[in-house]
Amino acid sequence: MNPVNILLVDDQPAKLLSYEVILEELEENLIKAQSAREAFEHLLRTEIAVILVDVCMPEQDGFELVSMIRQHPRYQNTPIIFVSAVMLAEPDRLRGYAVGAVDYVSVPIVPEVLRAKVRVFADLYRKTRELERLNAELEARVHQRTAELEASAAQLRELNEELEHRIDQRTREREEALAQLFEAQKLDTIGHLTGGVAHDFNNLLMAVLGSLNLLKKRLPADERSERLVTNAIQAAERGTALTQRLLAFARRQELKPQAVDFLRLFENVEDLLAKAVGPRIEIRKSIPADLAPLLVDSNQLELALLNLFVNARDALESGGAVTVAAAAAEEARPAGLAGGNYIRISVSDDGEGMDEATVARAAEPFFTTKGVGKGTGLGLSMVHGLAAQSGGSIQISSVRGKGTTVSLWLPVAETFVKVQPPVEPLATEPLKPASRPLAILVVDDDALVRTGTVAMLEDLGHLPQEASSASQALEFFADGQGCDLVITDHAMPGMTGAELARHLRSSFPGLPIILASGYAEFSEDNGLGRMLRMKKPFTQEQLQAAMDQALSGKVVAA
Repeated sequence: MNPVNILLVDDQPAKLLSYEVILEELEENLIKAQSAREAFEHLLRTEIAVILVDVCMPEQDGFELVSMIRQHPRYQNTPIIFVSAVMLAEPDRLRGYAVGAVDYVSVPIVPEVLRAKVRVFADLYRKTRELERLNAELEARVHQRTAELEASAAQLRELNEELEHRIDQRTREREEALAQLFEAQKLDTIGHLTGGVAHDFNNLLMAVLGSLNLLKKRLPADERSERLVTNAIQAAERGTALTQRLLAFARRQELKPQAVDFLRLFENVEDLLAKAVGPRIEIRKSIPADLAPLLVDSNQLELALLNLFVNARDALESGGAVTVAAAAAEEARPAGLAGGNYIRISVSDDGEGMDEATVARAAEPFFTTKGVGKGTGLGLSMVHGLAAQSGGSIQISSVRGKGTTVSLWLPVAETFVKVQPPVEPLATEPLKPASRPLAILVVDDDALVRTGTVAMLEDLGHLPQEASSASQALEFFADGQGCDLVITDHAMPGMTGAELARHLRSSFPGLPIILASGYAEFSEDNGLGRMLRMKKPFTQEQLQAAMDQALSGKVVAA
């Protein structure tokens, strides 16, 4: 039995939760809405089989909501169950909604009664859909048989030609669908692959930077050698910045809106956008310094800008300019925007532009004007999704031969927290010899990273020991050995560094632990409290600063 969608409408979260608990055993898809607006969003996106609605809500009572729902052709006969705190004193009013199946339950709700009513309506919905399917199938068969009986010898050739045309069309459609599916799978695979490659690349850069910095300290006084090592360090640091962008691209999580300074955000990604469009395209910007902050997921907004710049690049085959502008949106808002203040961000190019038919389809998933293998057709649809989920909208205007402008309408944030600039190396004092050698356990499954960290610690005058896994580290302590500090990688097979830290904290509460990783995989509820975190790749100075923090007890999570 296929589950159907049950819409639960109530302005009180506790009551919604109680409905969900009562109906859980029915194994249907339960969709919750706390307002009329949220209910209509679900109704427009999803086919609803049964609607359970509270009669009394602050914005409008359940009867008014159902009146509006009944005006939609799809839901004129959808079963409705009203929830009332008292027995309905106006039976005539209930009969007014008797189109389709209508019933009510009184509060306090008897679980068995509510489940029985919902089960009956859900089964009725399934049977109705099955009957419609059978009727449609019967009508199709009758129509087909009638057409066959009415066909004549003179029409046979025409029918054969039409059949061949349909076969060709379906074959082309199937090939296009398979190509689109391949592009979607390829994009998903690239996302996963990018995250894994960037993580491994971070480890390689960790070993390279650590080794180069130690080598630089041991070089004889030779200007050419020092310059070559310095160039190598700078190249590795640029690689570090690149891996951070790759990890941001590969991040798959729900939107986390925050107050964003758009000017600062654009300045942070401007170099990346310039590389994306190439040297033949000029980037212009018109962003006021006093622009109000946006309420948006900053990582997703960066990705949206990248998508728009790549589209503009493809439209500027012979070079040109891309202009980014931002201003408070006072007038000419798109239809459907809620009340409040908005910022309009526009990305314009002076390229070849699009005709009206192409503009109308531009935001459709998988629609692309690029050649085979040159685009997934998901760029604008991703931007459109970001705007919609952020409570904003998107507009596309284009003139053939004059260029295209994509405008993002995003809400203004009530509170303001500036986007932080790219992470720079910690400014630390010159390294000093250790006051006493410390026994330090280094845990990392990557031999190159482990060896590099050990070398930096030895250079600082400490006594490091190695463990290639969390289980080997636990064996180290089980054998009765001890240490002054543990530095552990996080992403390790078998047991992560966070899990290892929890084990050690339970047995050695005062043991300082540093958790190192180049991956943004830490959760807020991992129980680590004030665990010090250090991003890979790190320099010897940053390692020393982290050790000083950990050993002093003044731990601030990175």
